Amino acid sequence: MTGAGVRVQRVAMPYGDAVSWTLVDGGWTAVEPAESFLAYLHSAERSPNTVKAYAHDLRDFFEFLGQAGLGWDSVRLEDVGRFVAWLRLPPSVRQEKVAALPGLGGYCTAATVNRKLSAVSAFFEFHHRHGRSPGDLLATWRPRARGGSWRPLLAHLGPRPQRVPLIKLRAGRAIPVTLDEDQVAVVLAACGRLRDRLLLVLLAEAGLRAGEALGLRHEDIDAAASLVTVVPRANANGVRAKSGRRQVPVPARVIRLYSDYLHAEYGDLDCDYVFVSLWSGQQGRPLAYRTVYDLVMRLRERTGITFGPHTLRHSCVICTA
Repeated sequence: MTGAGVRVQRVAMPYGDAVSWTLVDGGWTAVEPAESFLAYLHSAERSPNTVKAYAHDLRDFFEFLGQAGLGWDSVRLEDVGRFVAWLRLPPSVRQEKVAALPGLGGYCTAATVNRKLSAVSAFFEFHHRHGRSPGDLLATWRPRARGGSWRPLLAHLGPRPQRVPLIKLRAGRAIPVTLDEDQVAVVLAACGRLRDRLLLVLLAEAGLRAGEALGLRHEDIDAAASLVTVVPRANANGVRAKSGRRQVPVPARVIRLYSDYLHAEYGDLDCDYVFVSLWSGQQGRPLAYRTVYDLVMRLRERTGITFGPHTLRHSCVICTA
């Protein structure tokens, strides 16, 4: 199997999440070492988006291996260094025997390269535990640094080791893009429906992630206490709460908006989910990520403000209570 034509393929699963991802070659045959690792991630209940991200990172790795004529189970550390250099090249000059011009800027950022190396490291660690890879190629174990005067109960046994990467690029920490309070107000005012405004308010004023908001049930909103509870659970629309269970205080106006939404738009619909399809498609069906991104694109065009669902979440700290 060569790296040419390797691509990420969506697959239906008979258990767990209905959708997962794998790698296939030019003949539509699954790339077995990647397939077994991605199947493990699915069975370990990683989200489909996480599995998809790993699949895309491994696709780049197997494409590099194919161009370099390397087998995945015979890779050495210096080959991984070549992979890093390859990632920094634009796709148009990654082909074998094509030289890059001096001073050509890196195509993948340092943070992106580190993420891909983390995926490859997890891939090798998985196969190493099954006796199939050349070892835990990209990481080593070192004593954990300890500062301060506090000493744990079992400190006499020595510091617990931690797994650290052998190859990691220096990457600056990105500053999240946010909207100011006036911009958030413009975006919310541009929502033509109470449902859409409530959804974005929960992102902008409660700091919920889009998946957390889309997974809300009516039982999760305590109107009397002005609390919204985020509950990790399986959802029919495939969304997930990334963090654990938590309670989020919300302003009274958010509860009033929720009540107005139930009275004016939700009506007598018998459904557990807060955010559902009401005007198109199957009525009462819980909204999916795609609906949120479509809404955001319409509002971007309507307001001229560039933002995404996560931009509103990051803007939460500047919204008044």
